Amino acid sequence: MASMIIAILFYLATLALVVGLLYRINVYARTPAPLKIPTTPAPTTPGGVVLRMAREVVLFESLFKASLWTWGLGWLFHASLLLVLLRHLRYFTEPVWGWVALLQPFGLYAGITLLLALSGLWARRLFVERIRYISTPSDHLMLVLLIAIAASGLLMQFAVHTDVIAVKGFFLGLMHFGIHTLPADFILYLHLLLVAGLMLIFPISKLLHAPGLFFSPTRNQTDNPRDKRHVSAWAKELEK
Repeated sequence: MASMIIAILFYLATLALVVGLLYRINVYARTPAPLKIPTTPAPTTPGGVVLRMAREVVLFESLFKASLWTWGLGWLFHASLLLVLLRHLRYFTEPVWGWVALLQPFGLYAGITLLLALSGLWARRLFVERIRYISTPSDHLMLVLLIAIAASGLLMQFAVHTDVIAVKGFFLGLMHFGIHTLPADFILYLHLLLVAGLMLIFPISKLLHAPGLFFSPTRNQTDNPRDKRHVSAWAKELEK
């Protein structure tokens, strides 16, 4: 019964995640940018914009310039999360891809650094006065949710071991619309429920800054207002 409930929940969470992301990305893409407002110094060519965006996505350039502590914790969190997610691909592939197998030990230790980075980011919101002042309950709840996911995952790895072969069989079954039995493990159930909850709320949370970055006019615009008149799409329609 528990396996059936979790399976249905993951189907719903996946649907909500995909539909929600597509909807939000569509909203971002359709939102007009009536002004030229790139944050200076800004590139003057499309190639420069691509390079700037790459630095922002990979290195968090603007955050590095703003706060080294926040940059360090934020970059460690995102890098660790990427490794953890790639490590989890072993539950969805059979046979396991070679490069995923090579990443397994790195992804394991990334789970530890993920928890440390999240704890540091939460401590920042709790103890730095100017950050605490602008923090909302949802900011704390997001961090608590992510910390709980990381902690429950590490518990299954180092303390309360679960049958990973059965877990893999369950998710491979879901991919082919078949429901297999999960191990009767409370920590596993908690971990999966927390992950499904994150998938459900991701499209309506502040975590959606990931795709939103690519549609930010302060980052994706060229600094060429002296060479070319900027007219947004809706203004072009009015001029016709």
